[in-house]
Amino acid sequence: MAFGLFKKKENKVSEVKTGFLNLKVKEVIRETEDAMSIHFEQPEGETLSYKSGQFLTVIVNVNGKEERRAYSLCSSPYTDAYPAVAVKRVEGGVVSNYLNDSISTGDTIKLMEPNGNFTTEFASENNRHIVLFGGGSGITPLMSIAKSTLDQEPNSKVTLVYANRNKESIIFNEAIKEMSADVRFDVVHVLEAITDEFECHEGYLSQEIIGNVLKGVDVSNAEFFICGPTPMMDLTLSSLSALGVPDNQVRKESFVSAADSAKEDNANDGELVAREITVIYDGDEYKYTVEPDETILEKGLDEDVDLPFSCQSGLCTACRGKCLSGKVKMDEDEGLSEAEINEGYVLPCVSHPLTDDVVIEIG
Repeated sequence: MAFGLFKKKENKVSEVKTGFLNLKVKEVIRETEDAMSIHFEQPEGETLSYKSGQFLTVIVNVNGKEERRAYSLCSSPYTDAYPAVAVKRVEGGVVSNYLNDSISTGDTIKLMEPNGNFTTEFASENNRHIVLFGGGSGITPLMSIAKSTLDQEPNSKVTLVYANRNKESIIFNEAIKEMSADVRFDVVHVLEAITDEFECHEGYLSQEIIGNVLKGVDVSNAEFFICGPTPMMDLTLSSLSALGVPDNQVRKESFVSAADSAKEDNANDGELVAREITVIYDGDEYKYTVEPDETILEKGLDEDVDLPFSCQSGLCTACRGKCLSGKVKMDEDEGLSEAEINEGYVLPCVSHPLTDDVVIEIG
């Protein structure tokens, strides 16, 4: 599952965690034919600390090569005894297929600590409407947010708009049915192939459907979260904007990143030439030359510099560093807040040196 993150621009610098965990698999649940949830035991003598909407980076060895992928937590730190992620098969997906085929109860998986900014703060005095738009496996972090809202905020409401191919592809279908027993929770299903088992819209998510949903929402007192395939998210974002929803009330997390295509475009940029850069990490200094078609992180890993990373798409911020001198070009910067950018923070996994004096300190 490729993914991306969007963080609401805030006037603060976020904390980036890069620690590692080894957690035992407590249970594997087959959610649909092509999706599973992996539930982990808590760390020995501890309780894993995470926020609803964050993700875990799974580190596995597949065919002799270490692979890392980020998967959103579907569990809530308030209602679930064990942290869990959901993994949907992706055509040609090295890690998603490996996990679906190979992981079972009792296995131990190496993980990076929870990270991500697709979150919100919960408080019992809140009285708001959380509106969630999900497509396919994009339901994963939205489930965490929905469960936490209902548990922590007795005066708040949650509306979930969930688009899928058909009834059989609805991940967490039974859990959603159980949540629907709460009068503060409402679900709107959008299915390409409709069912007579419950009310749903036929076809694809549209501005008309979104407009009908907003009729029951006090937009001035609402927060909107969007997660899913790029076309679905683009449609939702443009529709909310057209319907008068302010941008600062909307957060998104994408499961597809445009960073790869952006890097291809930048390879022909006349400003990008081979340049030697310096990376400071864990008190050590590393110098190496980055070619125009490479990122600073890619070259560092090729040089056996054990730099921290997760998504390699410029969206999770696990590799974040501060540019002490020089200038770099980032293919993607949505993972950083305006404050971070202003303070000189960059994301090496999507960065290319533009000057000969680039020095980046990580950690």
